[in-house]
Amino acid sequence: MEARTRIYLDYAASTPLDERVLKVMLPYFTEEYGNPSSLHSFGQQAEAALEQARKTVSKVLNCYPEEVIFTGCGTESDNLALRGMAFTQRKECGANHLLISPVEHHAVSRTAQQLAEDYGFEVEYLPVDDYGMVDANEVESYIRPDTAVVSVVYANNEIGTINPIAEIGKVCRNRNVPFHTDAVQGAAHLPMDVEKDEIDLLAIGAHKFYGPKGIGALYIRRGLSLLPVITGGNQENGLRAGTQNIPYIVGLAEALRLTQMELDQRAHRLTELRDYLIEGILAEIPKVRLTGHPTRRLPNHASFVFKGVDANSMLMQLDMAGFACSSGSACKAGIPQPSDILTAIGVPATWALGSLRITLGRDTTHEHIQKLLAILPAVIQRSLKP
Repeated sequence: MEARTRIYLDYAASTPLDERVLKVMLPYFTEEYGNPSSLHSFGQQAEAALEQARKTVSKVLNCYPEEVIFTGCGTESDNLALRGMAFTQRKECGANHLLISPVEHHAVSRTAQQLAEDYGFEVEYLPVDDYGMVDANEVESYIRPDTAVVSVVYANNEIGTINPIAEIGKVCRNRNVPFHTDAVQGAAHLPMDVEKDEIDLLAIGAHKFYGPKGIGALYIRRGLSLLPVITGGNQENGLRAGTQNIPYIVGLAEALRLTQMELDQRAHRLTELRDYLIEGILAEIPKVRLTGHPTRRLPNHASFVFKGVDANSMLMQLDMAGFACSSGSACKAGIPQPSDILTAIGVPATWALGSLRITLGRDTTHEHIQKLLAILPAVIQRSLKP
């Protein structure tokens, strides 16, 4: 099917590059191509662009420029935050306890698992409710004297639930435990204020908010020290060696600036479309459940499970009909497995294997939603397992 006839509804996976972002990036591919570590004028121009981008990101996050470092993606930011903090805390004060939610992105959960299996850390999982939300009071009760770091996702990529980050941040700050949040999904749709929310480490990735793929950033509160994961030169305060990717860094900063500037306008439009979509699916299709919080969820995010449905078949049929959506199910060695997140919130396998995530974006229209609602009931019916 030709691209112009297809409807993209997977903005949580990736977004198209904003034309305004591309415009500011282009000169740093062809004209301002110096290495920011070089002393000559070409290098100075690149360094100036680098530091201006750092200032732009710090202004959005409400932090100091020196508290922002650039990475290769959101996953790398999460890895550096969790692994770097864990090793530093163990070295400096003997802390060996990692406290995370069971609904984290794999960038966090699998990093924690590796720290436990290969490096002897103890990982403990916070309880979540049926919506995948963490209660700050539970965080308070689970923190121990040897807790090295607490990590709770800002907004869930699979089910859209937004966590009470400011409340959790306050608990961690009062207990003097570093608090990390994966804001890779949240930064595209929610205001970011690390000072107000008492966050110590915050990860973002540009391709979730109409920036380029392959670039991320990590906020690290002043006074914290992390063990570097990539060693070599002294770039990024010695925490991420390697020549900085100036065009992509400039793109990330501009995309984040535009996103936060247009936040309210985008959220209002997307929330209306999201609610129309959710109401239509719940009304027209039997044996369906909305996953994630009904209201405290990302404005562009709708996620469901359908009883007895084969998610792979459903997604292939949707793709053939011209709709790009995604699922929370994974296929391992040919055997379908429900996602960790759906399992954590208690969704039975007979439902979880029929999960569907529909995420909206700047190009989504009311007509797109109507077209999806018109064909989805038949797709679901054809995807039922025998």
